[in-house]
Amino acid sequence: MMRPAPDTPAVYLCLEPVDFRKAIQGLSLLVEQGLALNPFEPALFVFINRRRDKIKILYWEKNGFCLWYKRLEKQRFKWPINHSGTTLTLTGEELNWLLDGFDLWRNKPHDSLHFSAVG
Repeated sequence: MMRPAPDTPAVYLCLEPVDFRKAIQGLSLLVEQGLALNPFEPALFVFINRRRDKIKILYWEKNGFCLWYKRLEKQRFKWPINHSGTTLTLTGEELNWLLDGFDLWRNKPHDSLHFSAVG
């Protein structure tokens, strides 16, 4: 089974649905021009179709692009709504939860706290 690694450096979700007739060329251009990101950086770029039953993940590996595709047979992926901007950044672990059907935006854990001193 091939799944994104939990320690993936960066995962960018394209918030708007994408025409799934787009393949590597169209998606890499969308990353570069539409999302203003570098498609060659060590990151995963995640796209969803309008029905939210298909996901494509684009990434660059050494000397070429790779395209990962998943189609659900009966259910829908949970996707963020009412977020500003064109992308949302996730961790590799959160992406795997999304692929497993979890709604990351309704079931948020406690926020991490960062302190520089006690008291």
